[in-house]
Amino acid sequence: MYDRIVIAVDGSSEAKRAARRGLQLAQVFDATVNVLSVVERKALRLTETSDEKTQLRERGEETLTEIENLASELGHPVTTKLTEGRPAVQISEYANEQDADLIVIGRQGLTGLGRRLLGGVTEQVLHRSDIPVFVVSGGDDDGEIEADYSRILITTDGSENAEVAIPHGTAIAQRYGSDVHVLNVVDLQAAGGMFNAGGLEKEFLERLNARGQEAIDSVANKIEESAPDLTVETAVERTASFEGAAAGVREYIEENEVDLVIVGSHGRSDLKRQLIGSVASTVLRTVDVPVLVVKRS
Repeated sequence: MYDRIVIAVDGSSEAKRAARRGLQLAQVFDATVNVLSVVERKALRLTETSDEKTQLRERGEETLTEIENLASELGHPVTTKLTEGRPAVQISEYANEQDADLIVIGRQGLTGLGRRLLGGVTEQVLHRSDIPVFVVSGGDDDGEIEADYSRILITTDGSENAEVAIPHGTAIAQRYGSDVHVLNVVDLQAAGGMFNAGGLEKEFLERLNARGQEAIDSVANKIEESAPDLTVETAVERTASFEGAAAGVREYIEENEVDLVIVGSHGRSDLKRQLIGSVASTVLRTVDVPVLVVKRS
């Protein structure tokens, strides 16, 4: 599944955490790792002396050296590169040049985007790249702890998006011996907008649940066909939160101690819409576990 992984770093603590996760994943899949640090051209233009420019580049080199040391501790070789330009553009183009199967990046980094996500380097990489992106949040500091993906969650809304997430969830679960959870969330607020005041009609609610059950059964069957030894758990949950289905996903993650979320999405234009206000966007901004975003071509 993953033969070549590109890890993007910017010197932040979150990027280092993402690098550790990426290196551990590479060990499990025996993948080649390329680490990229980008000196932002905008920052270079703001410098007034050659010394300031040199300091920016040296900071990038120091960042790469730090990750090289981390890789040495973990016993996994890496290749590093320092470049200049717009970070999201450079990361996406470099990943394509390396024929990467996966990009690993921190959710926040030095952009200060925090839980907003919008407008930051991570969001732009998600928007630009057709390569799956493994987004690592700040969360609790892992320190020297080995990444544990005992419980993996694949979300599905019944569309074809979930289809592209299945091979990734299956491959990771097989390597880590994970239980796979498949979840559909019935958004009562969104559904309720179709009806007059007084709530949802019972028959319609039953149809929503039935469609959710069909969606999770379809994903579960495909997982079991390719990996019959995996344990697969399915659930249809309801939420009345004004945050929509993302609230149900987040609650499920917390209640079931999920370690990794895998979401499928459409192509670039659709992903842009998702990151403006959809379930994927809210999940990416608010959960403290890694999220793997896989695009459907």
